[in-house]
Amino acid sequence: MSVFLFGVSHRSAPVPVLERLAVDEHDRAKVADKLLATPQISEVMVVSTCNRVEIYAVVDAFHPALEAVGEVIGEYSGMDVNEMTRYAYVRYSEAAVEHLFTVAAGLDSLVVGEQQILGQIRSAYASADATQSAGRALHELAQQALHVGKRVHSETGIDRAGASVVSVALSKAESALADSPAGADTLPSGRIRSAVVLGAGAMGGLAAAHLARAGVAELTLVNRTFSNAENLARNVSAKHDVAARARHIDDLADAMREADVLVTCTGAIGSVVGVGEVHSALASRTRTSPLVICDLGLPRNVDAAAGRLPGVQLIDIESLRGDAGTHAASAETTAARGIVADELAAYLTAQRQAEVTPTVTALRQRAAEVVEAEMMRLEGRLPDLDDTQRDEVAKTVRRVVDKLLHAPTVRVKQLASTPNGENYAEALRELFELKPGAAEAVSASDTALGNSETRG
Repeated sequence: MSVFLFGVSHRSAPVPVLERLAVDEHDRAKVADKLLATPQISEVMVVSTCNRVEIYAVVDAFHPALEAVGEVIGEYSGMDVNEMTRYAYVRYSEAAVEHLFTVAAGLDSLVVGEQQILGQIRSAYASADATQSAGRALHELAQQALHVGKRVHSETGIDRAGASVVSVALSKAESALADSPAGADTLPSGRIRSAVVLGAGAMGGLAAAHLARAGVAELTLVNRTFSNAENLARNVSAKHDVAARARHIDDLADAMREADVLVTCTGAIGSVVGVGEVHSALASRTRTSPLVICDLGLPRNVDAAAGRLPGVQLIDIESLRGDAGTHAASAETTAARGIVADELAAYLTAQRQAEVTPTVTALRQRAAEVVEAEMMRLEGRLPDLDDTQRDEVAKTVRRVVDKLLHAPTVRVKQLASTPNGENYAEALRELFELKPGAAEAVSASDTALGNSETRG
């Protein structure tokens, strides 16, 4: 069984394609169930963020898995295989593991080094674990990826500036306000006076915290579920010296009237903010400064037509690509890549050694069966042996067998960590005439136990 990855990201696809392929948080289980219904796939984890959608699966063969994933994702997104092929990337085995480690390190993010991806991977794994679509293989992979990300952030300065998609977008919003004729006269340098955040999830909380730390005077939090907006407002007010208030989504147009910035970051499918709402807010607006809308949702939360209204500047994921604020220092990215390489080598070594363990276990089981059979023959031929003599003979035979097996079993584990190491396990099975399927049976038993422990 190997790890298979099918993905699209800001590096491979434009935002409209990412929108079509985005998997809503509530649809993760549905997509995973359809994938698990195919015989080629035994485990699934879906990572879907504002700039990537990736399917990690444990599969028994590459091409059948590719066909199965393509069919399920195509059905979900409404895209055919040829369309997806233009934008998707596929990784298999070691390459899939390396990619996940790179993503966890923040090296593949729109804003290099951002830490939010760790929470997103953790959320994806938690969802897969809760729905039992992740087993031992993905459990180990996800936990190791999170470890890699934590190590990169603690041992390098890749995130020293604390940059994120939110911070880069808000920095652009501040520049847009300062550069406007009205903004230059009325706004303190580098400061947003009034802001509205639509969405009370993880990214909404990050946006609210960033605005509060930046000294925003008025902060309004809007959400379809009003109680969630209230909870976020209380948390932000308690942690930061800002008066945050909550409003229902029906009051969004009214909340936008006197705002400098609107940040949208909901997980809704389709536009949440229509051009009519924005037009209504502008019509009764007393400020002459522009309304800057930071649309950080995927799919996009704001009707693109709203960005063409006079007095509106729209900043979305597409416009953030290539922004100077998304880059990290070369030395820090080099250090981070070094950590990823070291962790990848260690992980693959451990995995290869683990793969040979069932063969070693099967060999020792075969040896134990031979010893048992020979002791039974001995009892038949020498029935007068007393218990003490019989035990001593049994111990002697077992010691001889253990000593004979020690060197080959230790050596095969060492060799298993080398390229093509699986061939040594196959040679061991052939040399000792292990029953076909014996090692696989041991592996299956261990996996079943591991899944039970993980899900229990």
